[in-house]
Amino acid sequence: VQLVESGGGAVQAGGTLRLSCVASRYYYGSFCMGWFRQAPGREREGVASFANEREIIYADSVKGRFIVSRDDNKNTLYLQMNSLKPEDTAMYYCAAKHYRGGYCGLNLGPAAFDYWGQGTQVTVS
Repeated sequence: VQLVESGGGAVQAGGTLRLSCVASRYYYGSFCMGWFRQAPGREREGVASFANEREIIYADSVKGRFIVSRDDNKNTLYLQMNSLKPEDTAMYYCAAKHYRGGYCGLNLGPAAFDYWGQGTQVTVS
């Protein structure tokens, strides 16, 4: 599976961005998806995980501001980011993990994910 992120950019605090993650092939229900971010000098951290529309988990730091959704027809996962803060500045990554049910969430950690995109930079000033 190849993942390609896009949609990053530079915005002012309070602004919005929508990140996209296009998968080369994606059999919904077969992958646990995750959005991660990494700021300079910091460890990669989970932002949100997505197993299906009813099983989405958000990090406390983005809860109420970020929304994950997908478009089956486009093999695309989205991260809508609202009310952006300077502390949201980071490289954002999309990741996928083979999944056959069970837990799909941020406690898995980055090491549990099998496939990664190249990242897209988000800068909030």
